[in-house]
Parts: sequence; C-alpha cells; structure tokens
Amino acid sequence: MQPNSRRLGEAPPVPSAWHDLPDDLQLTLSREALRRAAETLAEHAELLAAEMDGGTLLDQGGPEALRLFAAVVRATNRDGFATVGNA
Repeated sequence: MQPNSRRLGEAPPVPSAWHDLPDDLQLTLSREALRRAAETLAEHAELLAAEMDGGTLLDQGGPEALRLFAAVVRATNRDGFATVGNA
C-alpha cells in the first residue's frame, strides 16, 4: 500500500508538522494561542496585585497598575480573537 493511501473507514492522516496544516487552521490555532497567552498575562498580573495587597510582595504602587494592565490585555483581546474549541 502506498504511504498516502487509506483503507476504507480509516481516519485521514494527521499532519505531523505545523507547515503541513492548512493556512486557515494555522490562523485559527494561532489566534487561540494568542488569546490564551493574553489571558495568562492578565491572570498573572491579577495574582501579583493580590500578593501586593496581601503584603507578600512589597507594594510600590503596583497593584492598581497591574490591574489596569490586566484590564487592558483583556479588553484589547476580547474581540480580536475568536474562541476555538478545546485546542
């Protein structure tokens, strides 16, 4: 059997490398990765602000700046990237 041939009922082969994925799928996955990265940054900023509020980290005016940063990250990415499945 040739490498690209399939038996009846078999699932299509899964691309093994990023460049093998169709462009629209690459774009979709990239947008989801960016959305998740932005949310991770925002969550870390919120965590640091809470630690400063609790006195664990030295507060030099940082908690409100971190909350503002978190809000900006979330606001600028909320509508810019579509939510995609469970990738």
